[in-house]
Amino acid sequence: MINVGIIGFGTVGTGTAKILLENKDIISQRTGFDINLKKIADLDIKKSRGIKLPEGILTANADDILNDPEINIVVELIGGIHPAKELILKAIRNKKHVVTANKALIATEGNEILAEAEKHGVEIGFEASVAGGIPIIKIIKEGLIANRILAVYGIINGTSNYILTKMTDEGIEFSDALKEAQRLGYAEADSAYDIEGIDSAHKLAILASLAYNIPLSFNDVYKEGITRITSQDIGFAGELGYKIKLLAIAKATPQPLPLPKGGEWACEVELRVHPTMVPKDYLISKVDGVFNAIYVQGDAVGDTLYYGRGAGDMPTGSAVISDIADIGKRITRQAGCNHSQSPRRHQASFIKIKKIEDISAMYYFRFTAFDKPGVLSTISGVLGSYNISITSVIQKGRRLGEAVPLIVLTHTAKERDVIKAVTEIDRLSVVADKTLYIRVEGKEE
Repeated sequence: MINVGIIGFGTVGTGTAKILLENKDIISQRTGFDINLKKIADLDIKKSRGIKLPEGILTANADDILNDPEINIVVELIGGIHPAKELILKAIRNKKHVVTANKALIATEGNEILAEAEKHGVEIGFEASVAGGIPIIKIIKEGLIANRILAVYGIINGTSNYILTKMTDEGIEFSDALKEAQRLGYAEADSAYDIEGIDSAHKLAILASLAYNIPLSFNDVYKEGITRITSQDIGFAGELGYKIKLLAIAKATPQPLPLPKGGEWACEVELRVHPTMVPKDYLISKVDGVFNAIYVQGDAVGDTLYYGRGAGDMPTGSAVISDIADIGKRITRQAGCNHSQSPRRHQASFIKIKKIEDISAMYYFRFTAFDKPGVLSTISGVLGSYNISITSVIQKGRRLGEAVPLIVLTHTAKERDVIKAVTEIDRLSVVADKTLYIRVEGKEE
């Protein structure tokens, strides 16, 4: 029997407990052992969660779980950095395995936590920290173990995806779509982590560490949110054959560099979260509402796509129990711990994380320019001087002498050149407002 203690009885904690109790028999049949929910700790043990719990299972003191010698696995579901980090470290030092859904903690403090777990011979499971019920961590760690991961693209924040979907389907502006998401409970009152790309960056840091065997690198992820996207941009993107999604992107670029003896694969890795224009015929562009999808390209398997609910009590609880079951199997079989979650430190020197100005992409520009003769040639002249070539132009609503949107789609260009060109263009007397640009993913025609 594997004894489990849950710290945190909110949405995910409730879902996890419900599944453990209601699906106890089927989990036992599939694993070959019983998983016993021994304790649940929460500051509020009076509130009804809508499930019937065994007598005496609730406690307001997390130490009742951390110091219980019979509990094998501690499940941390309170979220945030503190006191979650301190509770997890105490569990590890008490020789208990840990399962968590805490992406912010793993992304920012995970290197220390994983090192401590390795030191004490216990395991950390964090399947539920990325994409809810989609088993993407297990897929990268196990299902695609034979592959070099060439790219990972993800819609991994349901709140932003819901907002962009509402803007696309109904033609409403960002502020109205955000209010609707908050009304329905898809967005918090303070939704900055979601709409500014921080939540997606936490998750991308975790995926990239597994895909490329690098330390967790949240601070190196480029982050840009969706707050500047307008219904106008979404409309123009549609005319050009694209949809706008907030994507988390990890992309490897092999480098022909000699390696030290014993090295494996030297490359540069792009880590970026930002609004992205994706061709309408791509499957990932059809993922709408609060759903998540992650595209993974391996050198052997090719292109794969994983889709499902990225949050919620039951989908995330399902992922939590997947980790509990995996760790339980190794405990019962005395197979030792699998530290494959932890980046292999010796490879770090062979991986370079690209700065955003060093990437290359296609670009969508929305210039706010005065409707005067020669404006397009002036702007295109500046772009050309920075080796940025134009593939499409849209200009509508002629109002001579007034500012109107001028839309330009480019061939592949260097971000460094784009930054310089936009800076110069925004200083022109024919431009009335700051230029918006969006990176474009897809095959260049």
